[in-house]
Amino acid sequence: MTRVALVQLCATDDPGRNAELLRDAAGAAVAGGARLIATPEVTNCISGSRSHQSAVLRPEDEDIVVAEARALAARHGVEILLGSVAVTTGDADGRFANRSILIDDRGGIVARYDKIHMFDVEIDATETYRESSAYRPGERAVLAPSVAGLLGMTICYDLRFPHLYRALAQAGAMVLSVPAAFSPVTGASHWEVLLRARAIETGCYVIAPAQCGTHPTTRGRVRRSYGHSLAVAPWGEVIARMGDAPGIAFAEIDLEAVADARRRVPSLAGDRRFSPPEGLS
Repeated sequence: MTRVALVQLCATDDPGRNAELLRDAAGAAVAGGARLIATPEVTNCISGSRSHQSAVLRPEDEDIVVAEARALAARHGVEILLGSVAVTTGDADGRFANRSILIDDRGGIVARYDKIHMFDVEIDATETYRESSAYRPGERAVLAPSVAGLLGMTICYDLRFPHLYRALAQAGAMVLSVPAAFSPVTGASHWEVLLRARAIETGCYVIAPAQCGTHPTTRGRVRRSYGHSLAVAPWGEVIARMGDAPGIAFAEIDLEAVADARRRVPSLAGDRRFSPPEGLS
């Protein structure tokens, strides 16, 4: 049995301030017995201003939140999953990477995953996102060993692409991470049901730490996030749930539950080839 802490944040557009928030949260998580601490998407900076991001974001090896997380992991002897950080890439078009980073209990980086699916949507007349204009998409699914079990790393909008989770589970994932900064509109309608579906479909635990609230920003439009961090067991039951305020929730990961769920419904081994539907003339 492994205790995981889900950290729910209301991050700012100041990486230094967010490093302080992470330090406080990690202390509380360790005091609660966590062996793996998971944070939300864009733990280091939430901003709607590309010019502000260009001014404050750094390469991964210079990012203050990444450095703080590595130091905290080594100091406390715990693993930390930075749900994601926005980092510069050196790409000619100036786009950033939205990168999830798993850090071991000595402060070493175990794995990196760059978000594959970009949040390019028009939710309503007042809420439009074009993530691909600022971030380059990743191209590779990632599995990583963790104290909680083999971890399939994803980020936020990936949640709507179930084939990614099936591929991770069939490759051996027992736990799936879905750090997020979900929109309040889509979060209220889709967040929990999609997380529970991914757990049920794969027989995996799902851990989903989230950003919440109205984010303090110095430039750009106001950003709001849904919150409601969740952990879901392989049979689909919610085992940790938060509301819309910052804080920490704990979940116990028991890999016997993964084996039991897959034994009861062995759908991961039931794929059959089929022909695609023919288009209508």
